[in-house]
Amino acid sequence: MGDDLFASIDALLERPRLVEDLPMPAERERLRKLGEYTQEELAAALKTRRETIVRWEAGTTQPRPPKREVYIRFLATLALRHGTVEPTEWLHRAQATGLVLSPPSSPADTAGAAEPAQPAATAEPAEARVSVSPAPAPAPVVPAAFGGQQDQAVELDRSPSGELVTEPPAPCVRCGRPTPYRSGGRPVHMSGRCTAVPASAPPAADTTVHRPAPQIPAPPAGAPHRSAPVAAPRPTGTSRPAAPSQPSRARKTPAKTATAAGATDWEAAAAARFPSGPLAVVDTAQDGRGLAAYLADGTPAPAAPGGRTLADVVEWALETKLGQGRLHRHGKDGDALVVLTDAALAELGLPPMGRDEKTEFVPRLGRLPDSHKQVKALTKAGWLLTQRGLGPWARVYRTPEDGKRVCVQLCVPAWGALASGGWQIPDGLDAPALARLLGTYATRVLTPRGSTAVCGLELVTALRPPTRAVRTEAGWASGPVEGSRPKEAFDPAPPEVPDVHPLAEDREADGELVTEAWDWHRPFGENEQAAPYAVGLDVNMAFLAAAGRLTLPLSKPVHELSPAFDKKIPGSWLVDLSHVETDPLLPSPFTPDGSRPTGPAWYSTVKVAYAVELGAEVRPAEGWLRHESGPYLDPWHKRLRQAYLDTMAALGVPLDLAGHDPFAFLDAMAGLRQGDAAELAVLTAIKQTAKGTVGKFRERPRGHGYRPGQRWAALERPTWDPLMRALVIDTATVDFHRKLRKMAVETGLHAFAVLSDCAVFASPGPDAPDVLARPDGTLTTALRLGVSPGHVKFEGSRPMPEVLELLADGVNPGRHIKSGGRVSHDE
Repeated sequence: MGDDLFASIDALLERPRLVEDLPMPAERERLRKLGEYTQEELAAALKTRRETIVRWEAGTTQPRPPKREVYIRFLATLALRHGTVEPTEWLHRAQATGLVLSPPSSPADTAGAAEPAQPAATAEPAEARVSVSPAPAPAPVVPAAFGGQQDQAVELDRSPSGELVTEPPAPCVRCGRPTPYRSGGRPVHMSGRCTAVPASAPPAADTTVHRPAPQIPAPPAGAPHRSAPVAAPRPTGTSRPAAPSQPSRARKTPAKTATAAGATDWEAAAAARFPSGPLAVVDTAQDGRGLAAYLADGTPAPAAPGGRTLADVVEWALETKLGQGRLHRHGKDGDALVVLTDAALAELGLPPMGRDEKTEFVPRLGRLPDSHKQVKALTKAGWLLTQRGLGPWARVYRTPEDGKRVCVQLCVPAWGALASGGWQIPDGLDAPALARLLGTYATRVLTPRGSTAVCGLELVTALRPPTRAVRTEAGWASGPVEGSRPKEAFDPAPPEVPDVHPLAEDREADGELVTEAWDWHRPFGENEQAAPYAVGLDVNMAFLAAAGRLTLPLSKPVHELSPAFDKKIPGSWLVDLSHVETDPLLPSPFTPDGSRPTGPAWYSTVKVAYAVELGAEVRPAEGWLRHESGPYLDPWHKRLRQAYLDTMAALGVPLDLAGHDPFAFLDAMAGLRQGDAAELAVLTAIKQTAKGTVGKFRERPRGHGYRPGQRWAALERPTWDPLMRALVIDTATVDFHRKLRKMAVETGLHAFAVLSDCAVFASPGPDAPDVLARPDGTLTTALRLGVSPGHVKFEGSRPMPEVLELLADGVNPGRHIKSGGRVSHDE
């Protein structure tokens, strides 16, 4: 025991100390005051809030890239003018990385650096001050391998699998700006992103838009004069494309205000019913005696479960008032969730996962047998289990005397609850960290209730409840909610169902509405084959973006013969679109494989409307139409969109970053995998929630005992409607095709491969700006860089010889363009 302790403390002492790139919090405030800048001025220059500056100077939070480097530059410039205090490693590091290059701009400033004059309120002892002389700015080092040429393509480092190597951002050897890419082990930006400027060469005229250094606002009239920090000049170049000429389309979320109906009242009342939050992770106590619990923010619960049985834990969850307030005025509150760690599982006498049905939990069975002593103990305590029984995701409930059912959900990671189904939980998380991760998802999306697809479907119903209480002469009754689907499920039209559905038995062989994401590629043109690279661009959350304000069915289908087409009516139409002319260099928007239609077929309203937009005359022969419709998924879209944006902002990629600086956006996205592991897990869960929800609208039968032609459980859900899935996917396809057409007009480039929402282009360089540049050097807005759903990001690039090999094997290059990694079909 003693040797282990000595070894542990020796390892702690030998751990390398992190090099700090910011001064101490008190020094940050002192330098700002010496420069006579207010927190409001600094916040305005950094495009953030004053409260953020307050937290930075207090040390409670730390700035994130890209604002971190700009903030360091601000402080380092002031430190070179006025001097700084020990420790000074941060300033030397800022000078070495090129964040601050300019010496003081006047003799007065130089004198001030030697003898800093401090106000009485911030004066410090003379022995605590260290005057740091400004070091001359070193010229960027350009290795011979790079040739010192800005427009020369560099060979980026790749892993043995072909994946681009990314590391924590370091100063580029060309321009000094941070970059996550490496070439020969040296930090370097991709081709065309920066240029090397010799120290002796005069700066060239800058003819393109580049990242401006943040400027401190000018003081108001009558304010005392003070000199502004000297901004180090950015390298100039001629081949770097300019930022988009159009302003950012990002819309601010309006502040929620009280309405006549008192919307904020019911929300506040719902939240007040659950003061402990939506969930808790139960673990064993640190002393090994009994249990401990951690709430959604990772803090210990005021009182831990007292007993050592599962029934005690369930009772504790209700007494602690765990749960989530309803998301709709007429919806239902979310049940409490209790997550049991492996240690808690053993403490409660529940078995581990294995193959022995008598002593272990068997995944093949999916539940403990009803004869298990813990199941019997629950029943004896008055609790019931749903038909799913006690498994990885279990629901324990009972109905008290007042008739209101109380329920607690259980999550058992040791039985595989978080090992699949869209969850990618990092290994080695302790109970508080797991609670924070799941609590973040619960706060932004919904309390987990199973796989991410199940959570997404539950979110749809939580935001669009089917019924509400209505007062009648005889009392209260159940009435419909405007904009929601009916409570009772109804069957879709025969052309829309999968081939195993009972309605498909008498259907003709070609009588199915086929809707899938694109999987298409074509042969190269002469100019394309000569290009050195293939670059992939991926649409962010394409299905989620397509669902916003999309008109969806709310009623049963009605069969009509020779109906007049109306784009406002969602439905399925039997129509011939083989005569519609589209660009032969792009995939046809009417078929999943991108080929041209050959005759009459069933299409959703979205695709027929797009054919009309392209100038075609359509005459449907039949139609299965819904005459009651509305934007059913719009609340779902808004909540998931905000959850996605909040998570990306927490990972250092804010919504407005690409609008201000598309190149900073590309750098931030390249370094995304080095972000917080828990936030990355939440991001993956949100993405899978959006995709899984759309898939659930057409969920096929599951289980070995199913026989074709029989009905299955999913058909009884009001949300099971294949037409909703078709409309969402078709909208994403049509929107993408519209953007690719515009892209070809503005840049002259046509995608030669498309996989779902990822398009691959022949490119003169390995980066996104090489593809998105217009002839005048500006970036096209046809495919707009950005984090917002519907905008695009850089997916990856491959040397053209590798792409030619894939095409020769009949493989879609979009499946392998993701920096060497395989892209799944639904991405």
